Amino acid sequence: MSMLQITDLSVTFGGLHALKDLQFEVDEGEIVSVIGPNGAGKTTFFNMISGMVTPTAGDIVFEGESLLGLDPSQVTERGIARTFQNVRLFANMTILENVMVAQHCRTDQRVFGALFQTQAFKAEEDAIRKYGEEVLSFFGSRLVGYRLDQPASVLSYANRRRLEIARAMATRPRLLLLDEPVAGMNPRESAELTELIGRLRSEWGFTIVMIEHDMSVVRDVSDRVVVLDHGETIAQGPYSQVANDPKVIEAYLGRPVGSEQTDEEVRP
Repeated sequence: MSMLQITDLSVTFGGLHALKDLQFEVDEGEIVSVIGPNGAGKTTFFNMISGMVTPTAGDIVFEGESLLGLDPSQVTERGIARTFQNVRLFANMTILENVMVAQHCRTDQRVFGALFQTQAFKAEEDAIRKYGEEVLSFFGSRLVGYRLDQPASVLSYANRRRLEIARAMATRPRLLLLDEPVAGMNPRESAELTELIGRLRSEWGFTIVMIEHDMSVVRDVSDRVVVLDHGETIAQGPYSQVANDPKVIEAYLGRPVGSEQTDEEVRP
């Protein structure tokens, strides 16, 4: 059975179909990229998996159990974590605190332990801190050392992206949803993060579903590519197959492959 299986998934906003009868599945250990033109329904797709939007119809099954009716925190507890297209960090918290607070869904101690500073609470907090440092060390020197106690607001844009991925990792997920992880990065930064995405699977064992517009990133890390347009799947398969699919080219360019332009169409 697939790790994530989505069947006949639809969502309607005021009569507009953001997604329609979507079929989607991911096997454990895969890296699957979801691409498509703006407005294709990609972020709505992530929002439904993560419990931020309720589907109009269909089902989302993760590791054999439906996610329907769960709120985002419950979805995280089940083992799914995500990043966002627009970075959403706790800007006034330190870098280390950002990844420590993400582990709340995996803690056992509650208010009593915090108020009375019990031994169990202190031991759990120490374990959370150590795991947070371990996660941050994955990104090299950029997020560790003296930076641990700096507020997230001082980070460069690229490092904020890295910290958001680190925060998702800290929830100990089995499935990572990455929403445009290299958006706004220069080519060198994109290449570095592309390598990191591959290592998230090979070294940490994450299954990954990624929304991305940078086709070089999609090409280099994806096992499969799924293409959405107007809320429906129009193609899926290896990158080489999808990149040459006439329906995909038409969706991006806005015209059938091989159609001839009229004088009016090429005129500025």
